[in-house]
Amino acid sequence: MTEILLEARALARTFRVRDGLFHSRPLRAVDGVDLVLHKGETLGVVGESGCGKSTLARLLLGLLPPTTGEVRFMGTLLPQHGNALRRDLQVVFQDPYSSLNPRMTAGEIVERPLIVHDLGNRAQRRQRVIELFDSVGLPPESTSRYAHEFSGGQRQRIAVARAMASRPRVVIADEPTSALDVSVQAKVLNLLKDLQASLGLTYVFISHDMRVVRHMCDRLAVMYLGRIVEQGPTEDVFANPRHPYTRALLGAVPRLEPRRQRPRLPFEGEPPSPLSPPNGCHFHPRCPWAIAQCRATSPALRALSADHKVACHLAETLPSDL
Repeated sequence: MTEILLEARALARTFRVRDGLFHSRPLRAVDGVDLVLHKGETLGVVGESGCGKSTLARLLLGLLPPTTGEVRFMGTLLPQHGNALRRDLQVVFQDPYSSLNPRMTAGEIVERPLIVHDLGNRAQRRQRVIELFDSVGLPPESTSRYAHEFSGGQRQRIAVARAMASRPRVVIADEPTSALDVSVQAKVLNLLKDLQASLGLTYVFISHDMRVVRHMCDRLAVMYLGRIVEQGPTEDVFANPRHPYTRALLGAVPRLEPRRQRPRLPFEGEPPSPLSPPNGCHFHPRCPWAIAQCRATSPALRALSADHKVACHLAETLPSDL
């Protein structure tokens, strides 16, 4: 087993949401998540919008404090790393149109982490910026241009270069291609894979697109209403999904061969509000196989095999031909 770089234990984050003039209600955006990230791998976190993926990303980055639980980076609690952590743990945000400072040139944006971490003198930093632009496929002369002068794909390449500037160990990519045209997405994804191979990077890759995570990720964690409901090697999860929600996500993925489409499962109703999640298994109101135990007891994430875990009371008895 390779070295563990990042680990979340019983991680939870609750927000207070205003309910009327004088009252508020708790919203549990992340609810008891356990994750382990090994050196050199790409761990995918997938789920619908609103399931808690981006909140989880900010908890793993230390941008939000957990309500309960903890995050450890290389065995040490996250807040204890201070500024040194920021060098080792970087992020590529979702929207390249809002994540870049419009008042700074592209070169200044990429150089900023080098200044913050006091890496090299001015000449060395400038040379490093040119190297980074080359590594993401941008010409050196573009360092003097501003963000609005670039296309969406080029802006995301600048964001990737900024994330790589401090030579991090772990990069958290939060929906890094969802704001891009399909024709550009593949180029950015391939860039991330090439950089991982050449620099030995470790990724947490957050997405709602099952096709993207299959291309990018070694292991997969499926989230629903703040909880991990299935986790395992990506190909195992795709070949043998054992949670009904995972099956629903896979059934929605279009395929070139219509006869090989996964059947769409007869789920009913809309996703529950995270302000008032159902008792027991959060997915039971939409699950065609739900039984009384599902409505009464929340299933724990348990091992079906050495690497495959699922939070479902009926995982072993669900039909296998779906």
